[in-house]
Amino acid sequence: MKKEDIARRVAALRRLMKEKHLDAFVFPSTDPHHGEYVPDHWKGREWISGFDGSAGTAVVTMEKAALWTDSRYFIAAADQLKDTEFALMRERVEGTPSVAEWIGKNLGGQANARVGLDGMVNSASEVSSLTSQLQEYGTFDVVTSVDPLETIWEDRPSIPKGKVVVHPLEFAGEPAREKIGRIRECIAGQRADAILVSSLDDIAWTLNMRGSDVHCNPVFVSYLLITDEDAMLFIDEEKLTDQELAYLHQEGVSTAPYEMTSEVLSELSGGTIILDPDLVNHTLYHSVSCEVMPVASPIPAMKAVKNETEIRGFHQAMLRDGVAMVKFLKWLEEAVAEGQESELSVGEKLLAFRAEQAMFKGLSFDTIAGYQAHGAIVHYEATEASNAMLRPEGLLLLDSGGQYLDGTTDITRTIALGPLSEEEKRVYTLVLKGHLRLQALKFPDGASGTQLDAVARQPLWEEGLNFLHGTGHGVGCYLNVHEGPHQIRMEWKPASLRSGMTVTDEPGIYVEGAFGVRIENTLLVTPYKETRFGRFLQFEPLTLCPIDLRPVDVALLNTEEKSWLNAYHRTVCERLTPYLTPDEAAWLEKATSPLS
Repeated sequence: MKKEDIARRVAALRRLMKEKHLDAFVFPSTDPHHGEYVPDHWKGREWISGFDGSAGTAVVTMEKAALWTDSRYFIAAADQLKDTEFALMRERVEGTPSVAEWIGKNLGGQANARVGLDGMVNSASEVSSLTSQLQEYGTFDVVTSVDPLETIWEDRPSIPKGKVVVHPLEFAGEPAREKIGRIRECIAGQRADAILVSSLDDIAWTLNMRGSDVHCNPVFVSYLLITDEDAMLFIDEEKLTDQELAYLHQEGVSTAPYEMTSEVLSELSGGTIILDPDLVNHTLYHSVSCEVMPVASPIPAMKAVKNETEIRGFHQAMLRDGVAMVKFLKWLEEAVAEGQESELSVGEKLLAFRAEQAMFKGLSFDTIAGYQAHGAIVHYEATEASNAMLRPEGLLLLDSGGQYLDGTTDITRTIALGPLSEEEKRVYTLVLKGHLRLQALKFPDGASGTQLDAVARQPLWEEGLNFLHGTGHGVGCYLNVHEGPHQIRMEWKPASLRSGMTVTDEPGIYVEGAFGVRIENTLLVTPYKETRFGRFLQFEPLTLCPIDLRPVDVALLNTEEKSWLNAYHRTVCERLTPYLTPDEAAWLEKATSPLS
């Protein structure tokens, strides 16, 4: 993106801010549904700043501009913001002010400073928190009724109108009517009469429907209102055929235009509605006329525990994905030596191998192929300008995944393309140790991911190494590749781990300007044993793909770690070999040879 475009956009914003008597404006990364990945129509933060990462907040005053993002994007953001007036604010780094602190220090001297934000794309809790924090620095008026993008974004993309399809019961495993019944039981148990569902993956899961409105995520723009007697889907009806309308009617769901959501909520009289303040946007949250119960939606926790059909689907999707990965890895080993491959070309080749597999529906996220120094950029995405040619030396970090009708995959492998330095081997092996220790862990039923996180980090911490991103996240079933509420990370996340949940195991180390290492499998939480001290759980690897042994310093692995790795590789070889050609099977047998 041209830097002069950013300057023109900021200037246009400031002209509008002056007209609206605003002293600052805040752009989040979210949309009206609080999604991590959003349709182009709501990518206001990217449009105004030029930073295209999935997480960040931009703030513009009449004199300054700043952008906050997390450690995954520090390197990328610094590059994209270069030569703009946006200052990079590194979240969770000592000395970095919060958004409220930065606004407060820049505007605190003004009487009744006015801070604008679009109430439709900021959650109720975010607006409440910012309003409260700003009061520590003076008297601020937070204005939520302005969307400057409606005026200054001349070629703004429209809200997507992709068709919605029914996700067959053979993959979903539970009828929508039954899911709605379970949701009604939950809200009744909390003495509420209704709930507004605004998260798009929650709606898709509840209704057993899928769409194409968000890149790589099979969801559709809508809201779902469930009461004790009715269910109403707010959606642009152009997205539904007669077949989908009949299906919804069969499942007890009526429809209404998307833009009528606020009006219908304002007409609710009597009773209590559950509105999750972390997920429902500020404008809709404050449009209801009945009593609001500000508690977490029960749906994310319900969705996180996969049923038997979904678990079976995950196994089948991972098997096909593993076959594609083995075909790709064998090809890569031979292709790199010829010197014609780049970061972009290997991503395209991996997509081609996945596309050959049954039920493949597309990528679950844009492939990250980072060679050498690019591997140290956590969420690096190659462009024509940055595209590095691969050489038969060093490390390639490859983070990728696929969407299949029966499951979603997410896998990272760091691959030796040739000779490595001693530092590369040592870091690779330490990351592998952390990965294996978490994968082999046994833990009490109900433990949170935060309580498990240190297990993956211990081998790294002992060497004075650390990574700032999470160690693991839930994975949807032909849904979003990032799914909560559970996570494995240093920051406190109280959501419990339960049998039937999926979660990734992906420690990493990133040496800026040199190389990066990350090793990731998707795991299934399963029962381990029950004793007088309670129920215990364990992890079962769902991902089926060899972990590169060439960078391993075997002397750094203990007997148990070697045993775990050998057992995993035996499983990979046994499961995938029947679906490979003789040459591919021979390659896999060598790649999974046991460590002595």
